[in-house]
Amino acid sequence: MKEKIKVTVNGELRSEEVTPNQTLLNFLREDLDLTGAKNGCNEGECGACTVFLEGKVVNACLVLAIEADGKEVETIEGLASGTELHELQQAFIDYAALQCGYCTPGMIMSAKALLNRNPNPTREEVKEAIAGNLCRCTGYEKIIEAIIAVAEKNS
Repeated sequence: MKEKIKVTVNGELRSEEVTPNQTLLNFLREDLDLTGAKNGCNEGECGACTVFLEGKVVNACLVLAIEADGKEVETIEGLASGTELHELQQAFIDYAALQCGYCTPGMIMSAKALLNRNPNPTREEVKEAIAGNLCRCTGYEKIIEAIIAVAEKNS
């Protein structure tokens, strides 16, 4: 049995049918073909599925799609403007802050949330902001440098 929901995703109103137990992550990936958010653990532990729901960071694997009815969702795909990358996306490239790229969308969304609320964070605040995002490749140093570089550029 499916239910119709209306969700604004990356500024576009979408009207879709979902099952009551369908997660926001599966809705984004399977129904909307927005595959930036990844399914890393399906338990809210790794941060690979990080998106904004009503401007707040959430693990999309822990939110039901039906809970997003009437709300706004922003994904990594919504950060770029056409072919121009968001400054955090570009910084991750410039600072080689990615290897396999699996954690990158979640890291960038968490970093964006941090810079939205605190445009000039300390190194410790950056570390705390990305603590819910696991990376098995980079060792975090380049990720932290990229985030701090964006903050410094905008301060």
